[in-house]
Amino acid sequence: MTRELLQRMTVDQLVVRFTAIALDEYEAILDEENETYRRLFDDMENVRSELKRREGDQRRALIPLFDHQNPQVRLKAAISTPAIEPDAARQVLQRISDRNEQPQAMDARLIMKSLDAGRYIPT
Repeated sequence: MTRELLQRMTVDQLVVRFTAIALDEYEAILDEENETYRRLFDDMENVRSELKRREGDQRRALIPLFDHQNPQVRLKAAISTPAIEPDAARQVLQRISDRNEQPQAMDARLIMKSLDAGRYIPT
């Protein structure tokens, strides 16, 4: 999806798009479709950037996804929001880790470790 199309979308539409991408990523992971995942990852970054660019940093619209049933959706929402809601995002990552929801638990642990070590500084 082009930047121009993303700019025309409402925040709610961007959240729906974010969720759809995360669900597609989940399927790509299960099916070991690395090329598909890489494309989806780039699409996700574009949506996340568009939300951040919006007045008031609209990544906060992703916070309701912290309770989504799919671990990939929760993981991506938590990774997208530590600059806005660091404690809540950390709790989501910790819950994924504690539940050992694989492979997302491994990613959640790596993000938390990077945050703790200062290698990942949310912006």
